[in-house]
Amino acid sequence: MSAELVWRWLESGELDLPSPGSGRTGKRWSKLAALTEHDVVAGRLAEAHTDAAAILEELNGPAPERGQLWGVWAAEAPDAVVVARDGGEGTQLEGTKAWCSGAGLCTHALVTARRDDNSRGLYAVNLRQPEVIPLTRSWRNAGMCDSDTRSVQFTNASAVAIGAPGRYLDRPGFWHGAIGVAACWLGGARGVAAPLYHAVGDDHSSASHDVHAHAHLGAVDAALAAAEAMLWSAAAYVDALPHDERAELVARRVRAVVEHAVDEAITRTGRALGPTPLALDGKHAQRVADLAMYVRQSHAERDLAALGRAAAR
Repeated sequence: MSAELVWRWLESGELDLPSPGSGRTGKRWSKLAALTEHDVVAGRLAEAHTDAAAILEELNGPAPERGQLWGVWAAEAPDAVVVARDGGEGTQLEGTKAWCSGAGLCTHALVTARRDDNSRGLYAVNLRQPEVIPLTRSWRNAGMCDSDTRSVQFTNASAVAIGAPGRYLDRPGFWHGAIGVAACWLGGARGVAAPLYHAVGDDHSSASHDVHAHAHLGAVDAALAAAEAMLWSAAAYVDALPHDERAELVARRVRAVVEHAVDEAITRTGRALGPTPLALDGKHAQRVADLAMYVRQSHAERDLAALGRAAAR
């Protein structure tokens, strides 16, 4: 279902979003939030495609063509390394890349790989070549299971270098993309909290007369409003100063506030409404599972520590 949905969005032009810093960054992030509120997995895949398009634009790479669904495979695992080798026939990638979302769904991907000098390069890869093989699925969690996240094997796969070595991480756009992920988290949190809003507002629901449910909703609403305000503030900042060196600080602040809103939405909706929605409402149960897994792209206290260091500079 999620894969079909993201392909419909792609074909209808729903994923043709303004680039960060274009003067319409708020529209970009609002759209990502809305897509993920509808479907967490599809929104996550949509975010990756739109991030790839923004990266290619920023680093002067080729724009995605119609009918192409792109991923961004930049996770670095100690036991799964991809190396890039330059030869007479261009660049080839060799090795295994872990945590590849859309492994069997995407047609193309931006892949990070280690070069001979141990720097990290970024490469565009056509995933339909036989030298690229998604490995057997090992995903065991119900959350994000439809994202088809698994390891991918590259065996002398043809690739095209995008930007200079190290440029993928060393650019403000990396942090703009990190905020785009937070926009998706916010949309997912809205979707998770929707049953609580409905229950408190429904005169025929027991929650409408339960002051504890009211208090839970108040806390959730405040957290969501704060997250949305941070997102809009960050969008204005990115549009005004797209190349500013404080992009990391702004991104880490936004992600911390949005992650808190996600935690509030998941925890308080469950505490207010009890087990019934999780047990009997399949869409809600899947949304909660998906979002709980998706937000773990945050590194929790490690990210808060990095925020503290950045804020103290």
